[in-house]
Amino acid sequence: MLIQSLPQDYETQLAEKVAAFNAAFSEFGAPAPEVFASAPSHYRMRAEFRVWHQGERLDFAMSDPQDPKRAVVIESFPAASRRICDAMPDLRAYLEGSLVLRQRLFQVNFLSTLSGELMITLLYHRKLEGDWEKAAQSLGERFNAQVVGRSHKQKLVLGRDWLLEELAVGKRLLRYQQIEGCFSQPNAGTNRLMLDWATEQVRKLGGDLLELYCGNGNFTVALAPLFDKVLATEVSKSSTRAAHYNLDANGIGNVAIARMSSDEISDALAGGREYRRLRNIHLDTYRFSTIFVDPPRSGLDPATVELARGFANILYISCNLRTLKDNVAALQATHSLVSTAVFDQFPYTHHMECGVLLKLRA
Repeated sequence: MLIQSLPQDYETQLAEKVAAFNAAFSEFGAPAPEVFASAPSHYRMRAEFRVWHQGERLDFAMSDPQDPKRAVVIESFPAASRRICDAMPDLRAYLEGSLVLRQRLFQVNFLSTLSGELMITLLYHRKLEGDWEKAAQSLGERFNAQVVGRSHKQKLVLGRDWLLEELAVGKRLLRYQQIEGCFSQPNAGTNRLMLDWATEQVRKLGGDLLELYCGNGNFTVALAPLFDKVLATEVSKSSTRAAHYNLDANGIGNVAIARMSSDEISDALAGGREYRRLRNIHLDTYRFSTIFVDPPRSGLDPATVELARGFANILYISCNLRTLKDNVAALQATHSLVSTAVFDQFPYTHHMECGVLLKLRA
């Protein structure tokens, strides 16, 4: 998204998204969605820029969506967090003034948090040596940031390669490790609203929870205290490590994490083959009342839809309106929509995050 200056009609674009949601789900008798707006500026905790070299001049740039080979110089990026925006002009000048840091530098990535931390990742087309580490150490001290250098088959970390985010959800202050290069919610303010909404939906359901696609435990940490036990699954090793860290950091002890795909856990729960990754998890001790899913844009595959049909409650967060509609349609014979929400994770784009709660029909 190329945004040098933000549009002035935020409310209009949000209304268009809500209208699209209503049009998609009207045939299911869906209740009107709760609508959670984003901050209209400084909402992105992550940003990635090409580095454009013109002689001694260095600029941040993005590819033109209409012509990806053409670089557009970015003078300002008000969609990014204030921490990133404040650092950008000084960092550009700092890099420009350091031959060691700018040599064959082709990309700069920023990661920030509401808690005030910043990480700067510098990507190169050359091997990084000791002189780079010394210069990068000074850069980190100058910007009070964690610094990571990357090149082909090389990663150098000055400090640490993760940040610690803090989000106030209800009466709790939740802490999350966010690892460089791994997924984290880009709009932290809207993510906090998503966590608030999700916890309210399950507050009185009780029993045990099955969570698929748990990532770094973003929702797991918020939801786990509301259930007796939680079984969460995730395929990414780095995300699983972060999830274990986040559970410990928040004092949560009722969650077991299995590094398994959704079709594998579906097979295991249906009595399929034995899985080595479940050897210390006794599925027959769980009394699941609820399944929570936050799948990729492709939505739930047929096996996972079939699995979800066996649960009294289905809490579903989606980043794709079309696949969410397809999955809800497939569940209509057994479940009805009782609650819906629209979260504006990505202002000024056509993308939206949606939430639905489905309950087993009487």
